[in-house]
Amino acid sequence: MELDPQNTWIAIQAGVAQVSGLAISYSFSVIGAVILLVAGWIVAGFVERSIFAGLGKVRGFDTTLSRFISTGARYAILIIVIVMVLGQFGVQTASIIAAIGAIGLAIGLALQGTLQNIAAGMMLLFLRPFRIGEAIKVGAIDGTVEEIGLFATRLRAVDGTYILAPNSKLWNEPVYNMNRNGVRRNDITVGIGYGDDIDLAQATMIDLARADRRVSHQPAPVAFVSELGDSAVSITLRYWTNDKDFFSTKLDLTKLAKLTFDRKGISMPFLQQEVVYRGSMPTQ
Repeated sequence: MELDPQNTWIAIQAGVAQVSGLAISYSFSVIGAVILLVAGWIVAGFVERSIFAGLGKVRGFDTTLSRFISTGARYAILIIVIVMVLGQFGVQTASIIAAIGAIGLAIGLALQGTLQNIAAGMMLLFLRPFRIGEAIKVGAIDGTVEEIGLFATRLRAVDGTYILAPNSKLWNEPVYNMNRNGVRRNDITVGIGYGDDIDLAQATMIDLARADRRVSHQPAPVAFVSELGDSAVSITLRYWTNDKDFFSTKLDLTKLAKLTFDRKGISMPFLQQEVVYRGSMPTQ
């Protein structure tokens, strides 16, 4: 069968026209996709900066949380732009969205513990049970907060030990904040002999507390008999100080109590200290 040159030429022209039409059609799609990507990238960056700047003006709003929200908004816009670009080429966006949802669900199940830490970190940043520089105690975790992250919180123990605590641990247990209320109460208990003057011992303890400028006058320090032991009568001095003066005041008053009791001839079978309160209201 011989080829007809005329028919062959017509077929070639039709094929070239079809290819040209497809090239023109897809070139417009490619150009539109590029423009959409560039515009989306610019808009996403602008939205990120605007949200971060706006949240930065909110008093007390944490910088880490501001960065997390603004970055999340940026990536959300970019995902929407990519889906729109794929739609330019005839890809079914409904299936893409379903696939993204399935992938997100799988990632969520795989990173359940990590996402729990992120959720706890966001709650800690929103509710602020502690801030950077505050001393806290949560279960066995005890130290000064140095950084609050989305996954974990970094603390420094009293002995300088580095602590990295998961946020879920800090969120799921009671938090004792030593500095939030600005004041702390302390009890110093000393033991005197049964033959010693109880009133003199109480008055001496109160005088020592009143003479210390770090001890609060409202509520005033008090001294009372807290226990009748086998070999001693326990006298407890209860007073309030600023949280920054807590330890130094405790150490100084303990030493002065021993020296003063020795000078006045009051025997001390034992001496002990204990922190019994970290509350907010300075009440007796």
